[in-house]
Amino acid sequence: MSKLVGIDKNIDKLDRRRATSYDVAKLAGVSQSAVSRVFQQGASASKAMRDRVLHAADELGYRPNAIARGLITQRSNMVAVIISKLTNLYYPEVLVQLTQRFSEHGVRVLLFALEHEGDIESILEQTLQYQVDGILTAAMMTPAQLRTVDRIGIPVVFYNRSYNDELVNSVRCDQEEGERWLVGELVKAGHKSFGIVEGPEDSVVSAERTAGARRKLREMNITDITSVSGDYGYDTGRRCFAKLVAQRGSAPDATIAANDVMAIGCIDEAREGFGLDVPGDISIVGFDGVGPASYAAYDVTTVRQPVGRMTEAAISMLLERIENPDLSPEKRAFSGLRVRGGSARLLSDET
Repeated sequence: MSKLVGIDKNIDKLDRRRATSYDVAKLAGVSQSAVSRVFQQGASASKAMRDRVLHAADELGYRPNAIARGLITQRSNMVAVIISKLTNLYYPEVLVQLTQRFSEHGVRVLLFALEHEGDIESILEQTLQYQVDGILTAAMMTPAQLRTVDRIGIPVVFYNRSYNDELVNSVRCDQEEGERWLVGELVKAGHKSFGIVEGPEDSVVSAERTAGARRKLREMNITDITSVSGDYGYDTGRRCFAKLVAQRGSAPDATIAANDVMAIGCIDEAREGFGLDVPGDISIVGFDGVGPASYAAYDVTTVRQPVGRMTEAAISMLLERIENPDLSPEKRAFSGLRVRGGSARLLSDET
């Protein structure tokens, strides 16, 4: 206890410049390396040493300089997360999980939001200027952009994106598998005419979901298909449903929306704009499993993405490659949870 009092008496001898680790070490009577160990996550330091260092740091108003530490370790302890604003309602949940999990490893997140997925060129340039240790992106890159990042030596993990012809690290939900299940259940239940509400043209996820639905429809000899394009939003869901009816002259037996938010818009427009019963007159399905999709008013038949497992896998994959850049590329696909909601007429599992 008397040694801590001694620390207090020596504080006034220091000038009021920003305190350094040297000042803390001198005041606490320990080495600078001891101060570094106390403030380094996971490093060993006795309780007595930790108490002395933290007490001295508190008295001096000292905080570790992350930038200076990065110059020594050649790491910024920052990762970039790139998303598109139009992606879907799941990403706020994903971002919370990402931030929490990276923080547990002493890593900070820099968020970059794209207006459209195709705008990644300018954002990528900004990202590289921060000398981040890794990139987790929910937007695609061109082969040239992939080569640029690889040349610099920054590991990249793609979230819910995949490449067939490039060796990349990716974590995704199997979009086609989910759509094939939805279409198969609808056709087995007797639906013969289909409307498809696609997402944005530059959305790879929407393209995969639409392609999967179309392939399954062809396999099941369904040719009565009408498509319109939206932007993943609720309002566009309503407009797209009205456009489907206008193009066809009547509502289709079933409507497949590229995400749940547009599916909810379609349901409201079908009921309020056309007086249709859902699912009595028309079945409407979505994809993602967002919270509002489970509300009693909608109860959307959908495929819920395993967000928690996907996020955990993406974080682990990126951190592993920051520590060991020589790891080979890895691609992981997760099956979505099939949700048999009340927005579609489906045969029961027992049928």
